[in-house]
Amino acid sequence: MNKLCFHHLSIAVDDLERARQFYTDVLEMQELDRPEGFGHPGIWYQIGEGQPQLHILVRPEATLRRDKWIDLADIHFALRVQSYRDTVSWLDSKGFRGDLPEADFRKMQLRPKSPAGYPQIYILDPDRNIIEFNCATLD
Repeated sequence: MNKLCFHHLSIAVDDLERARQFYTDVLEMQELDRPEGFGHPGIWYQIGEGQPQLHILVRPEATLRRDKWIDLADIHFALRVQSYRDTVSWLDSKGFRGDLPEADFRKMQLRPKSPAGYPQIYILDPDRNIIEFNCATLD
């Protein structure tokens, strides 16, 4: 068997332009060219350096979280960042805060002393897909 490496993660959304605004403008991800011929709208993004990608698909029949808030045991994807404090500050500048009501998708769940052994921050995208930021340092 060939050596395995992670290539991409696909998530479902209801509104492609709303997702593009979030992932391009809020998370500042780099959009990639997406080949034609899939039969449904979507966007592809580069995740950091190297090969990993995020594929966003508009699929009305997909399972979406709808009105749920962050459940750490539910399906999510994690992005590794350097600094917890810098990431909290950056997310705060984008409208995310820890003191918002749970009904607001911009509420952050902060875990500076996570049992995982590294600080974690959780947010939702506008379609309530869970995004974890795990941090190399608390600084």
